[in-house]
Amino acid sequence: MIPVQHTINTPYMVGPVHCYSLDVAGDLVLFDTGPPTTEAKAYLSKHLDLSQLKYVIVTHCHVDHCGLLRWLEEETSATCYLPFHDHQKVVRQAEHQQLMAELLRQVGFDAAFLERFRQRITDGTIFPQLPEEYQIIEEGLPDELGIAAVACPGHSQSDLVLTGDGWAVTGDVLLEDIFQTPMLDIDLKSGHRFNNYWAYCNSLETLNGLAGKVILPGHHETVADIAGCLLFYVNKLLERAMRIKQVPAALPAAQVIRSFPNYSEDDPIINYLKVSEIVFLRDFLADPQRLRAALVKIDLFSPIEELFSRVAG
Repeated sequence: MIPVQHTINTPYMVGPVHCYSLDVAGDLVLFDTGPPTTEAKAYLSKHLDLSQLKYVIVTHCHVDHCGLLRWLEEETSATCYLPFHDHQKVVRQAEHQQLMAELLRQVGFDAAFLERFRQRITDGTIFPQLPEEYQIIEEGLPDELGIAAVACPGHSQSDLVLTGDGWAVTGDVLLEDIFQTPMLDIDLKSGHRFNNYWAYCNSLETLNGLAGKVILPGHHETVADIAGCLLFYVNKLLERAMRIKQVPAALPAAQVIRSFPNYSEDDPIINYLKVSEIVFLRDFLADPQRLRAALVKIDLFSPIEELFSRVAG
């Protein structure tokens, strides 16, 4: 059985988000939750029998995918499951915020930006309340569900693909015609910046290996061609890297975005996302052969070889 897709509007620039429900022997499983909005609560209440909800499993803890976890914990008896790296941010919150502030200083943001950023990430709109009690996905899902979790970091450090018999719920790691921003973050295990670019290169083989499954993405339409989806992303990466290559590498990323059209200091989250992308592209430009090797391994280098040579050559 293929999970049922539910599409919920969000107030964010990503547009509508998908979550998925699956009946397993009378127990209802929900993959992702939608945003923490009244509309999303009304949608789930209308379209799902929440009295039957037993498990809520999220692909990653971004607000449009996990925004209703606390509400579902309060309204139902479901067990919630979170990725390990998101769990780490919960139990080591103060440490994570301190290290993030230092990382943002390193990429060129000043004290005024850091304060605006701190206010936004603590006001509940970007990082909503997570459930008080939850399980960690990587420590094991119930055997009777027949669901496996596969780590595919790159967009975020936490990204998991949830797979069943012939299908895969992919969150934000496989999206049709979308270059999903790699999110600047701290690896709490090392205490240093998480390298999204290295992680994405490592995830490519796993993502390509999902061919043959029905892909259930977090946004846009169902992904019909995984290779085409990956090539779209890599092409966008190369095109954007070509532009960033013209900017002196010594110029802090936070200064680079000031030259972007429609730049504004009003929204620290938007500027954080723009800087996240620049850091990702610069990591590629510093080590392009890592991506080349990953694409060669899955036989996807040939279609982008000419553009790759122009950018990395």
